[in-house]
Amino acid sequence: MFFYLCGISTFKAEIMGMIFKFRALSDENDHFARDYELRYDSDLLMFYRLICGDLGFDPAEIASFFLSGPGWEKGDEFTSFDIGADDEQAAPLPMEGTLLGTIIRREKERLIYTFDPFTGRSLFIELIGTYKETEGRKYPRVALSEGPPPVQFETGDLVAEASIFDEALGEFGSFEGDEFYDDEF
Repeated sequence: MFFYLCGISTFKAEIMGMIFKFRALSDENDHFARDYELRYDSDLLMFYRLICGDLGFDPAEIASFFLSGPGWEKGDEFTSFDIGADDEQAAPLPMEGTLLGTIIRREKERLIYTFDPFTGRSLFIELIGTYKETEGRKYPRVALSEGPPPVQFETGDLVAEASIFDEALGEFGSFEGDEFYDDEF
């Protein structure tokens, strides 16, 4: 029994110093790549804040992580804020308190980070390695930063076009009213 307990504590000590290294890519920019390193016991909210700080995103905006399979299909959802879903089975889980070590179980595990839920714009994140914590290094951290990040919200190239109302009302631009109009009926 003592050997068994020692084995567990040794295993636990090895896990305690484990670092997950993730690579984030964007389908909007082939030159964008980020590597993020976090302790296995970091929660998704910490990962979210690391990404927001690195990319200049507003952390007050709602975003989600999704577990993903090899084909980048969305699985379980974890949101930055409680969205108040009524159906408990379909309700997304909170990022806060969801530890990476509880959802990342194998190499090449994938996450989708949706930063613009209205358009579905996302980063595609894959676990690219695990290693022991480097003494003296602070985590979480950005280990690689290449290319400009996508903008948080797509504004598009909104060009003000002339409205049919502008054209129709154009001849009334200098309208001052009818001097013979009587407010009384």
